Amino acid sequence: MKVIETRTHGYLDYMTGILLIILPFLAGWDVNASQSIVPMVLGAMTIIMSLMTAYELGVTHIIPMPTHLTIDLVSGLVLAASPWLFGFADQVYLPHLIVGIFEIMASLMTKTRPQAAYST
Repeated sequence: MKVIETRTHGYLDYMTGILLIILPFLAGWDVNASQSIVPMVLGAMTIIMSLMTAYELGVTHIIPMPTHLTIDLVSGLVLAASPWLFGFADQVYLPHLIVGIFEIMASLMTKTRPQAAYST
C-alpha cells in the first residue's frame, strides 16, 4: 500500500541521509571502520540522489521517482545486511538493521508519482 507522499519521502530522505552521516560520530565509533563508513557513504549517496530526484524536494529533477525508490530499496537492504556482509555484527548491528528496514519500508510505501509534474 502506497501511503507516503513523495514530498514526505523527500523530507525523510534528507533526514535519513544526515542521520547516517552523523550517527558514527554521535555513537563514538571509529570513523575509519566499516561500521562507520557504510552509513556515511550511504547517507551521502541518499542526499545527492535526493537533490537529483524528480520530486518536490529535488533540485535537478534528473532521476525518476521509481528509480529513486529502487535505489532506496537496495540501499536499505545493503545497510540492514552490512553488519554481516562486512563483518562487524559482533560490535554493532542494531542501528544499521533498524535504519535499513526503515529505508526498505519507506521505499515500498511511497507513491511513485509526485503531486507536481517534473520533467525527467
